[in-house]
Amino acid sequence: MLKQRALLLLLSLCFAIPAQAGLLEDDEARNQIQQLEKRVLKLEDAVKQQTQSMLDLQSQIEALNTEIRKLRGQNEETTHGLQDAEKRQKDFYVDLDTRLRHFESAEEAAKEAAAKPPVAPVSADSNDPVSEDRAFEAAYGLFKAGSQANAVKAFQEFLKKYPDSVHAPNANYWLGKAQFALKDYKGALDTYQGILKDFPETPKTADVLYGIAVCQQGLKRHIAAHKTLRQLVAKYPASEAASKAKKLLAATK
Repeated sequence: MLKQRALLLLLSLCFAIPAQAGLLEDDEARNQIQQLEKRVLKLEDAVKQQTQSMLDLQSQIEALNTEIRKLRGQNEETTHGLQDAEKRQKDFYVDLDTRLRHFESAEEAAKEAAAKPPVAPVSADSNDPVSEDRAFEAAYGLFKAGSQANAVKAFQEFLKKYPDSVHAPNANYWLGKAQFALKDYKGALDTYQGILKDFPETPKTADVLYGIAVCQQGLKRHIAAHKTLRQLVAKYPASEAASKAKKLLAATK
């Protein structure tokens, strides 16, 4: 009986050892599988993060490309704008140079004409609008060039030759300005008052009234000057001349 039990015990031990060894191998395999699964998950996370980073980088690159295209468009517009501005500036200086040369020629012509004996007006020219325009431009060129004495002569000759000219109101106005610049306040006052009488509808009425006022001041007729300034402000309150009149009134109170 004892022998049988010992035999059975021995047999059970023989079978138990391999089974336990199998269990140990299964646990190790499961551990390895779990470790592999963890590594796979980590790799998947790393791949996802890298993919997201690449997508973010691509989005940033596209945004930068869009901004670059926008800046290029703005740069092209700025370049075209600068080219247009340079062209306009060049055209302006060419035009200015042409005008200055024209005025210089007109001044020289007027000086030469002033040095010569007066010539009776030719009736044929009185109906020539081209000659009329040139004569007015020549006189105005002298005024702009600061040659006031010659300008006075040129405007007076123009008005004698072309009394019915469309330029007559302006010729009288600039004649008055030239006379005032020469401190011929009486002559300028007569010229300005003649404008209001002969050309009551001229757009320069407000400026003419201001010219009358300053001539009156130059002649020490202060009461008359104040009356004229107040008349100017009342009739033409929105004009530039009225603004100057208000300042003059305030300064002479």
